[in-house]
Amino acid sequence: MSTEETVTIIDDATGKEVKLPLYTPTAGPKVIDIGKLYKELGYFTYDPGFMSTASCSSAITFLDGDEGVLQYRGYPIDQLAEQSSYLEVCFLLLTNRLPKKEELEEFVSTVTNHTMLHEAMIRFFSGFRRDAHPMAIMVGVVGALAAFYHDHMDIHNEEHRMITAHRLVAKMPTIAAMSYRYANGKPFVYPKNHLSYTENFLYMMFSMPSEDYTPDPLLAKALDLIMILHADHEQNASTSTVRLAGSSDANPFAAVASGIAALWGPAHGGANEAVVRMLIDINESGKPLQAFVDRAKDKSDSFRLMGFGHRVYKNYDPRAKLIREICHQLLNDMEATGEQQKLLETAMALEKVALEDEYFVQRNLYPNVDFYSGIIFLAMGIPMNMFTVIFAMARTIGWISQWNEMMTDSEAKIGRPRQLYNGAIDLDYVPIDKR
Repeated sequence: MSTEETVTIIDDATGKEVKLPLYTPTAGPKVIDIGKLYKELGYFTYDPGFMSTASCSSAITFLDGDEGVLQYRGYPIDQLAEQSSYLEVCFLLLTNRLPKKEELEEFVSTVTNHTMLHEAMIRFFSGFRRDAHPMAIMVGVVGALAAFYHDHMDIHNEEHRMITAHRLVAKMPTIAAMSYRYANGKPFVYPKNHLSYTENFLYMMFSMPSEDYTPDPLLAKALDLIMILHADHEQNASTSTVRLAGSSDANPFAAVASGIAALWGPAHGGANEAVVRMLIDINESGKPLQAFVDRAKDKSDSFRLMGFGHRVYKNYDPRAKLIREICHQLLNDMEATGEQQKLLETAMALEKVALEDEYFVQRNLYPNVDFYSGIIFLAMGIPMNMFTVIFAMARTIGWISQWNEMMTDSEAKIGRPRQLYNGAIDLDYVPIDKR
């Protein structure tokens, strides 16, 4: 990161000027260091939503929305999706390098042998209402991990941070599956070490003690791909929340729980659920699909097609083209129920419109990763209230990698945003009998 250039800010009111360092990253826009702005000129900056503000320096994920680029530790997402596995990507994000064969085997073994929860935590689930949302359960249980695994929580100890990271990656599928099963009155199923990471999750989700269950290899492959594509995504709302919580030296379980809470917001982690709800609404309306397409084109109508376009990617979502292939493969190989088949047919008809209609093509309103992941989850029989839970399961490695990076950053400080105050000032207190 070069700082040879500067940007000069001149205050027109006073004539004062300040030279601010201009950082040149390895990729992406140059960044102005405004640290001296308040000290020299007495000004804060105003940037709602931090749309133009870099809150940290990071070497984990590079994202270029204009060009449709996503890279983990410098490796293009398409190469990782096609040649890697989720747990190998976890190793990469956490350690900043691809593992050797023996290292990957050891990492997989470590994760596999830590998937069980402390038995006392199993009883912890019974404290929730029987109809609790799985995300509500997940927030509570992940936060409670600090009460059961507090033996390695020195956040300034590298070995302790790694142990915690391994525990989170290993136990998240178990917590996610148990959250689903508790909310649905089904008995808990313990993980099996001979299964892969995603096979284990499917096994814990769908198997029953009364009959044998073998995870479908294609479903496990599709889920592994979804996990890779959602492993990290730069400084989004939930990742920024994890960093902000962690900046106070909060324990990593608490920091990750805060990220899950932020992801729970429908504007962040609920996009693929919104896709399926839209498909249901379209089918239940009895109206032709074209009516909804026309509404989406009508500027005076607030209706929009969910799962098309992306806030960050102004071109094509690079993850969408990767997930599209396995989505179509899955739909060709599966046997859908009548209602499920109708929803999938509507989804494919919408995809055809978006890829061929000039209105959508000109505006780059292509199907995004949420569109396809929603369809895949629907085809897999995963209920909508579990969509965001699986998102959280996949993003856990990104959160803990970002947190770990922050712990080693000499420039990291406790987060303390400033504000543009526009309320009353200098009021005199009025006694209650005179109001």
